[in-house]
Amino acid sequence: MRELLPGLYHWQAFNDDISHEVDSYYVVLDQPVLIDPMVPKEGIDWFRQHGEPTHVFMTNRLHDRGCQECIDTYGATAWCHRAGLHEFEDGLHEFEDGLHEFEDGGLQVTAFDHGDELPGGVRALEVAVLCPEETALLVPVTGGALSIGDALVRWEEKIGFVPDYLLGDDPLAIKIGIRDAFLRICDSYDFDHLLFAHGEPLVGGGKAELRRYLEGLEG
Repeated sequence: MRELLPGLYHWQAFNDDISHEVDSYYVVLDQPVLIDPMVPKEGIDWFRQHGEPTHVFMTNRLHDRGCQECIDTYGATAWCHRAGLHEFEDGLHEFEDGLHEFEDGGLQVTAFDHGDELPGGVRALEVAVLCPEETALLVPVTGGALSIGDALVRWEEKIGFVPDYLLGDDPLAIKIGIRDAFLRICDSYDFDHLLFAHGEPLVGGGKAELRRYLEGLEG
């Protein structure tokens, strides 16, 4: 567990589902939140010393990872874009304010839409490439951070895509769609840091590096 910025922590843990290490984040906002969390090697109780997480955000439906343990331990609320809620279709509850909550074998997931402001002031931004629910999260830390799910990775200090065989029948079209989505985000929002669900975060100069990469892509 390491502190990237005041109140922003990053860790890696092995994900049995994909047989690979993945990356997770804990952010101390007015409501402490987790992003795509695995349970850290320090154990689930580590968070008690820094502020119990009240919300867990998934950048897509497949990043439930350690959400259940966070719910069981802290009573946290898990969030996913509503387009991904078919993954959690065992139960559906609708509330007066329009929110929907799905329950999947005990995992309760509350829906958000792209453009929503989530607890802690986190903004859900549309990517919607690879899968309709793919979301980037704009996190209000010093300088601003953009949390990225599966659309882009950062391996060996280089931003890139996952291998083509993971991008469906038309990898080029997917890459162009991802490029265009993140260029729109770069044009519309300010941030200086990049938080990857797959790969090392980039602290400082993240937006400039992301734009350079995107503008260098063909298509």
